[in-house]
Amino acid sequence: MQAKAFVSYVIAVLLIGVLTTSPAVSAERSIILQSTTSTANSGLYEHLLPMFEQQSGIRVNVVAVGTGQAIKNARNGDGDVLLVHAKSAEEKFVADGFGIERFDVMYNDFVIVGPPSDPAAIGGQNDAVAALRQIASAKALFASRGDNSGTHKKEVALWQAAGISQDEASGTWYRETGSGMGATLNVAVGMGAYALTDRGTWISFRNRGEFKVLVEGDDKLFNQYGVILVDPARHPRVKAAEGQAFIDWIRGEQGQQAIADYRLGGQQLFFPNAKR
Repeated sequence: MQAKAFVSYVIAVLLIGVLTTSPAVSAERSIILQSTTSTANSGLYEHLLPMFEQQSGIRVNVVAVGTGQAIKNARNGDGDVLLVHAKSAEEKFVADGFGIERFDVMYNDFVIVGPPSDPAAIGGQNDAVAALRQIASAKALFASRGDNSGTHKKEVALWQAAGISQDEASGTWYRETGSGMGATLNVAVGMGAYALTDRGTWISFRNRGEFKVLVEGDDKLFNQYGVILVDPARHPRVKAAEGQAFIDWIRGEQGQQAIADYRLGGQQLFFPNAKR
C-alpha cells in the first residue's frame, strides 16, 4: 500500500506540474512572417511589430529573405503570413492554391544609385530603361542582388525592357552578389558600381559614402508590397486565426497609420495603400 501511495503521489505531482506550466507555454501565441530583406533592413518591423504584439498578444517572428525565397518557404508551409513585393509572383502563389487572398498593403519606389563619378552619365534621368542601356553601353560596373528577390525581379524586367542580356555580361561589368539589399549596396559602394535598390533600404543605409540617387521618378520603378495568409487547407499547421489577425491589423487604420508614421531623417519610407 505504501508503494501504491507513493506512485499515486508522484503522479499527482506530475499532473500538478503539467496543469500549472501548460497554460504559460500555450499562452504564447505567435506567427512566422515570411518577408523581405528590404522591409527588415529598413527598420520598419522594429517600428510596427511591438505595437501589434502589445495589442494582440501575438508574437511575430520575421524570416527576412529575398521575395523568391520567402515565397518558396511559404509554399513549403514554413510560415503563416507572406509579405513581399513581386505582385505577379504573389498572384501565382494564390492561384496555385498556396495562399488565401492577396492584399495591397503599402508601396514605395526603386531608385538607381551610383558613385559621384557617374561613369555612364545617368545622373538626373527619370527613365530607368534608358539609364540601364547607358550603363551597359559604357560597361560600367553594376552590382545586382542576383537572388530572385522582388528587387532582382524588377531589375531583370528593366534589363529585358532595355534589350540587354545581363546574363551574357555576368562576371564582367555585371556582378551578382547573391545577397540581400544591404549587403549588395555595400558591394556596390566598395566597387564603385551602380545598383538598383528600394528607397526604404537606401534611406536607412548608413554606408553610402558619397553615393547618391541618380535615377528616380520613373513609373516603372513603382514598388508595391502585398500581404497573404498561407492557406491552412494546404498546410494544416498554419496559424490561420493569428495570421489573419496580423493581416487585419496591418491593413486596418492603426497599422496603416503606423506605416505612414515611420520615418528616418524626416523621410517617409513606405506609403500605406490598403483598400479596406
